[in-house]
Amino acid sequence: MPDRISGRILITNDDGIHAAGLSIAEGIAHALTDDVWVCAPESEQSAASHSLTLNRPLRLRELGDKRFAVDGTPTDCVLLAVKHLFADQPPDLVLSGVNRGVNAAEDVTYSGTVAGAMEATLLGIRAIALSQMLPEGGPPNWSAAAHWGPEVVRKAVSVDWPERVLVNVNFPPLPADEIQGIDIVRHGRLKLGDQLDQRVDPRGRAYFWIGVSVGGEPEGAGTDTHALLNGWISVTPLYLDLTHHPTLDVLRQAFS
Repeated sequence: MPDRISGRILITNDDGIHAAGLSIAEGIAHALTDDVWVCAPESEQSAASHSLTLNRPLRLRELGDKRFAVDGTPTDCVLLAVKHLFADQPPDLVLSGVNRGVNAAEDVTYSGTVAGAMEATLLGIRAIALSQMLPEGGPPNWSAAAHWGPEVVRKAVSVDWPERVLVNVNFPPLPADEIQGIDIVRHGRLKLGDQLDQRVDPRGRAYFWIGVSVGGEPEGAGTDTHALLNGWISVTPLYLDLTHHPTLDVLRQAFS
């Protein structure tokens, strides 16, 4: 397998144009090709999910050579890049991330990082979401993503994917030399963000912070959550068809 790939890579994220993880993604992309572009949000858009900005105009700001910021969501960034910046030559691959925090299990439905990859996929461009799980009570260690990222991306794009499929990658909260390897696993079930912290402001009014604590126990082997908690990089293909096909037949019978 060649170390380099041909083609153009677009990078976006949901942590914002100045995020440390974006620099890690740029390093991954430059290890694979010389044609690397960045189009990321002006400010943090975590948990923006697959939202488009429809109630106000968007502004695209050029920060340097092949580097742009948008005052919108990750979805806005990918859409503007593909339809405006690359109107004549769309990117061959979109990397979204590297996110500061895990995007596994049911958390993918909230994730702006995954949404950036989703938008690219809907536009017919292969896309990979990249996220770095955080250690308990400490800052992120980006070495796992920086070291293993090029290999993960290179192997993922070496095979064909069906339409409407994106790849979701999570790195465990370990130094690069402690990673067990790469595990190809299914999307797990583990609800994030259920913790509500209620407080009172100086005027006596209640307000809330939504936390990110994990609710429930992670599933067993073969899932992204299990892989991450055991020191493995999780690689999961996600399919943008939310239809539950067995229930189609049940409902057809009920409505016949």
